[in-house]
Amino acid sequence: MFNEDIKIKEAQIMLNENIKNLRKAKGISQEELAVRLNVVRQTVSKWERGVSQS
Repeated sequence: MFNEDIKIKEAQIMLNENIKNLRKAKGISQEELAVRLNVVRQTVSKWERGVSQS
């Protein structure tokens, strides 16, 4: 169980970093990504920081 929790946390961190790195590589702001995905900018920020919305 503990190892599974660690793997899930590592996957979440990778996802957070991938969102940020790909957005920056494309040269778009959080605001522009948010518009493209039909969410608010704060949502993109939370994704990149790994803040859950539970």
